[in-house]
Parts: sequence; structure tokens; C-alpha cells
Amino acid sequence: MILVTGATGFLGRNLVPRLLRAGYEVRIVARQQSEVAPLLGPGVEVATVDDIGDVAGLRAACAGCEAVIHAAALFRMWGPLLTFWQTNVAGTAAVLEAMAAAGVQRLVHVSSVVVVGRVEPGRVVDEVHSCRPLDHYQRTKLEAERLVLAHARQGALAVTVVRPGALYGPWGTYAFNRLFFVEPLRGWRIKVNGGRHITFPAYSGDVADGIIAALEKGGSGELYNLSGESLSHNAVNEIVSDLAGISRRRFNVPTAAVLALARGLTALSRFTQREPFYPIDLAHYVFQDWHVSSEKARAELGFAPRPFVEGARATLQWYREQGLF
Repeated sequence: MILVTGATGFLGRNLVPRLLRAGYEVRIVARQQSEVAPLLGPGVEVATVDDIGDVAGLRAACAGCEAVIHAAALFRMWGPLLTFWQTNVAGTAAVLEAMAAAGVQRLVHVSSVVVVGRVEPGRVVDEVHSCRPLDHYQRTKLEAERLVLAHARQGALAVTVVRPGALYGPWGTYAFNRLFFVEPLRGWRIKVNGGRHITFPAYSGDVADGIIAALEKGGSGELYNLSGESLSHNAVNEIVSDLAGISRRRFNVPTAAVLALARGLTALSRFTQREPFYPIDLAHYVFQDWHVSSEKARAELGFAPRPFVEGARATLQWYREQGLF
């Protein structure tokens, strides 16, 4: 039995079916109000908790499990630090406490490539790249990563950390999915800096397969990037446009204008208390060149990400099935 936190999220909805196909029985952690119906079926159990910090509920969920895949996280580009910390750090601490109480000794922790924060110019982002986080999400994910690795060093747990790239695929409508799929399909077709910046797409199904490989083959205390080929924004736009049958043309917006707009919208959000359409923290992701290497995962886990054109085609097919375009 494998316990999965974050099962009702974007990545979890892709991970659970693959675990079942790989022959595992799965117990998913979910809040009472979470939508679990798409995940239910033979081999799936549901453990209800108040939230990811509910140690008692998590301890009961861990009972009888051989391993935990901790994928629960708050990923947004806006919000107070405490909100991120409660989910990403305190939530991880609660999972570790529950595992110890239940005697579960194997953990696959889902982190993110973006914990590196500021990318060193001209440097490939591999697992030994320095980490200088720039926003609340990056800081709290790095803190959680260091927390689980400390347990591995102490010998208390066998811990493998995976760092997905910029997730896209079925069930996704935020971040990469929104910028490169949803917005263009709805007619909002812009690019920044001439589309020359480099992004790091990671198809959700490939990442799910990589997580299962990490569960089965990953070394304790090891980090693995799980990302596909890094591509320019222009290349991504062209592939998505051709597959969707829309124009390749994008209106180029000067960097200064985008940043000014994002700063203004972010300032306004203090009064609206709603995430702005373009939060200023988005700049950390779209105005850097993310040349990400997953060679370690390829060599040690057999990770084999599909070409972006294949992942984009599957993503668009899911959007069509959902009536999103």
C-alpha cells in the first residue's frame, strides 16, 4: 500500500492511475471537501484528514503503508508567506511525524526544480546547482526539501527527492498550462523578450512515471530533476499553435511594460485579496533561462520524458474532451 498526499491535485490526478497500472494499491489523503470521485476505483482507498497538518489523521492514513509519496504542496505565485509555510513546511513536518509514529520508513518527496531560484547565467540547472530562492513558494519548498533530507542523513528514513520541471498536461490550467495553452486558445497571444527566454516543460505523466521509478530505484538522500527538453518560448508557442490550429503570431510586449503591469496588479491585490492576473513573482519563472538537465534521472531511474510535441498533443486532447476549447 502506497500513501499519496496531494492526490487530488494536478500531479496527483496523473500519478494515482499510473501507480495502479504499476500494480500498487493506493491510499489517498484528502480533505472532507475534496473531489475524490475521479480517483476512486479498485485498489484505491481514501483517508480523510482535516488538512495536511493533521498529524493524527495522517498517522491513521500511514498505518499499514510501505511508503509515502508526498506530493501535497501550495503552488501559487501570490500570497502571504505564512500560508505557503503552513502547507509546504509544516505540512511536510506533519507527514514526517506521522510516518515515524506509524513506522513507515520510505518517502518520495516531491519538490521542484524552481527551488534553485536565481539561475546562474550560462549554467545548466542540475541537482548540484546552488539554491537562491526568490519567492515564498521557492523558499518554503526548499525548506521542506532540506527537512526531509535531514531525516535521510540521520538514518531515520529512506528519502528520495524528485524535482519536477514546469508541469503541464491533463488536469492543469495554471502556470505553464495557462501561459502556453489556455491563454493562446482563448485568444490572448503575447510573448515577452521576443520569445527568446528558455523554459523547462515537464509532462505530468512523465513526472508521475519518474516518481514511481524513484520509489522503486531512487537512492536515499538523492535528488533527481524530472524535466523534459528545455525550449524557447517561441518554440513552445509554435508547437502549441500548430497542433491547436491557431496562428503562430504573438504580440511582443516589452519587458519593462510587463514588469510595470505586474507590479501594479500585485500592489492592487493587497486591497482585492485576490491573485493578480500577472503577479510580480511570475517574473522569476518567465524572465530567466532554464536549461534544466535530467541526465541523473535518465541514468539512474530510467526516466524517459517524451518530446514536447507529444505531451502538447495529449494536453490539447484533454482540453478538447473537457470542452475547454
